[in-house]
Amino acid sequence: MAEYSLSDALNKYLNNTPIKGQMQAAQIKQVWENIMGKTIAAYTQDVQIRNKQLIITCYAAPLKQELNYQRTKIIKRVNEWFGETAIIDVVVY
Repeated sequence: MAEYSLSDALNKYLNNTPIKGQMQAAQIKQVWENIMGKTIAAYTQDVQIRNKQLIITCYAAPLKQELNYQRTKIIKRVNEWFGETAIIDVVVY
């Protein structure tokens, strides 16, 4: 029988359940400022991950436009932060 550390066993379990996505969805609000910076975080009302989509809510029209232009960069930054493909699309409201 193979031996695993507790950390490896938990990671293996989480990778095979929907819990991992739920954990990432909860974490995104906490790490949003680290990923995008203080200015963007200050003007962002809400950030969520649902079905591998990052949903950003903000009320400043210029910021909405800028976030839409930088979709691929945002996807790359978020996925790098999580160390895996956590999101595949960005929706800005």
